[in-house]
Amino acid sequence: MIEPMETGPEAPSAGEEDLLTRAEASAFLAPFGIRMKPATLARLWSAGRNGPPCRHIRSKPYYPQGLLRAWAMSQMSEVRTAAPPAARSRRHG
Repeated sequence: MIEPMETGPEAPSAGEEDLLTRAEASAFLAPFGIRMKPATLARLWSAGRNGPPCRHIRSKPYYPQGLLRAWAMSQMSEVRTAAPPAARSRRHG
């Protein structure tokens, strides 16, 4: 009898662990309003900047879809109805 695979906090749900190439990751981010060319993703990673997390298989980078979605969501601010106080003081100051 084959036992089902364990699911838990470490087990990714279906589709969340799909690995995307840089070109696919670039296209995946566009609907979130994040327009980055694959070269920009590469530059962010190589410079150690605040880019999306990726995994390397041999020397090729792949972006886990779930982590990419979480990173894109973290780049968005809450809905704002006015500029923050610091920005308002710069305009009128």
